[in-house]
Amino acid sequence: MFRASLDAIDLKILKELQADGRMTNVELAARVGISPPPCLRRVRQLSEGGIIEGYHALLNAPALGFDLVAFCMVGLKRQSDANLKAFAAATAGWPLVRQAWMVSGESDFLLHCVAENLTRFQDFVIEVLTANEEVDTVRTMLTIRQVKREGLVAL
Repeated sequence: MFRASLDAIDLKILKELQADGRMTNVELAARVGISPPPCLRRVRQLSEGGIIEGYHALLNAPALGFDLVAFCMVGLKRQSDANLKAFAAATAGWPLVRQAWMVSGESDFLLHCVAENLTRFQDFVIEVLTANEEVDTVRTMLTIRQVKREGLVAL
C-alpha cells in the first residue's frame, strides 16, 4: 500500500491511532467520521499492507529507573557491506541501545541509548561499544531534557 493509495479517511485513521493506539474501533470510527465496520476493515487493510506495524505502550523511563538518554555516533574501521551488517547485527544484542540507524556523513551509525545512570552508560561505551572489533570511533552525546515527543510520522 503506497501513500498515493491512502485517502483522507486512511490518513485520519493513522493520525488518530498514532496519537492513541488504545482507543476502541467505535471511538476511532467516530473521530474519523465513518461507521465502525468500514473503520475496522480499513485498519485491517492498513495493518496487512504494512502501514501499521504494531502497537506499543510508551513507558516513562525515569519512573522505571532509567534516567539517562544518550546518542552515540559510531564510525567503523571499514564500511564494507559485511562490516556494516556485522555491526548492525551486534546492536540487536545490546538492550541499552533502543534504536539504531545506519547514517551517512561523519559517522556510520547513530545509536539511541537509554540507561539507568551514567555509570551504566559509560560501562556500555567502554566495555561493549568501543570493544567491538568493527568500531573505530565513538562520539557520545548526553541529553539534557526531551523538548518534543510526537509520533514517528507527521500526517
